[in-house]
Amino acid sequence: MDFETSLRRAIKSGNVVIGQKETKDCISEGKAQMVVVADNCPDEFISYLKDQDVFSYTYEDSSKALGMSCGRPHFVSALAIVDAGDSDILSLKRV
Repeated sequence: MDFETSLRRAIKSGNVVIGQKETKDCISEGKAQMVVVADNCPDEFISYLKDQDVFSYTYEDSSKALGMSCGRPHFVSALAIVDAGDSDILSLKRV
């Protein structure tokens, strides 16, 4: 699986929430199936995630690169997959 292709497919065909605050809201509402964080995501958000019952995946690059992978011209340090759509991104949960 190519992570970036799967992420773009999830954004295009599913429901992906972008941003730390929005991701926190999504987790607290029980909607997040998976959370992706950039390698340089702030420690306080990483600590918050450790206390949550949600699968998280660390994107092995910066928030700038994660933003580019999302097709966004800005930094993205965290995002939540609510619905993967036609993407196979949730297969990471089984690895």
